Amino acid sequence: MKKYALSTTLILFLFLTACGQTKDNRQTIPDTITKKQQTMDLSKITDVAVRQAIEALQAGDQKWYTFFTEHPMMTDDGNPVNFRSFFANALGKEIFLSIDRVENDGKNIYGNFKAGQWGTFPVFFKFHKNEEGKFERLDIGQDK
Repeated sequence: MKKYALSTTLILFLFLTACGQTKDNRQTIPDTITKKQQTMDLSKITDVAVRQAIEALQAGDQKWYTFFTEHPMMTDDGNPVNFRSFFANALGKEIFLSIDRVENDGKNIYGNFKAGQWGTFPVFFKFHKNEEGKFERLDIGQDK
């Protein structure tokens, strides 16, 4: 009888230990960004500055800011937002998962986007250049 009680206790212990284990499936953003950068085709973005800016965005690279004027205007779904504050939180955490469509001579980008805590959904990024070739405005939002 003791033999069976010990076996039952041991099996119950192993079962409960196995049930209590968790598998950490989280993947860090830099790994995700690197994999997406390697597989996503950015060549359909015909405006060189936009393509380079998107490459910096995908990499979470501070170089992103160098493509813009010192105080660029920005809207998010039509609402004015502070460009620097917005990307202080988004850069390195939010990325395009696909580029589905490019319009306006390569300055309007449409694709599936991972927006951190907000989830994944279709978006647009519309870049506006000044005479010097810097972006003075960026309009982003959820695409329909």
